[in-house]
Amino acid sequence: MIAALLGLGLAAFLAATPLPMASEPVFAGLQLAGSAPVWALIAVASLANTAGSILTWSMGRGARGLAHPTGKNAARLAQAEHWFTRWGRWSLLLSWAPLGDVLCFVAGSLRTPLWQFTAIVGLAKTLRYVVLAGVIGGGAALIGA
Repeated sequence: MIAALLGLGLAAFLAATPLPMASEPVFAGLQLAGSAPVWALIAVASLANTAGSILTWSMGRGARGLAHPTGKNAARLAQAEHWFTRWGRWSLLLSWAPLGDVLCFVAGSLRTPLWQFTAIVGLAKTLRYVVLAGVIGGGAALIGA
């Protein structure tokens, strides 16, 4: 069980950084296999994914003035800045979505206070895993797994 939770934690942490990763398949596999209690999967995934987002926030806070993105990265950053400017810190409720890592980077670069960032992102990430666990559990019950 410990190895499963450590693997989930690593996957969830890396998925919240700019690396192209997803933690949902790992989460789903561990839940379906019964590798750990669902509450433990949710807790580990939520904490690790939030920690990865804090790393991305830190990167934005420290690196904003160092380089100017080009091409696709510039377009993603511009879109995230637009969202963040329009919706403010509440746009971080979408931190779990595909553009979420860029929103976290922008939040850091625009100096969103860490405590506000952590509270909103932590809530969004936790709710995502709770919903995912419910969908997986409901689907597994439907197919008799």
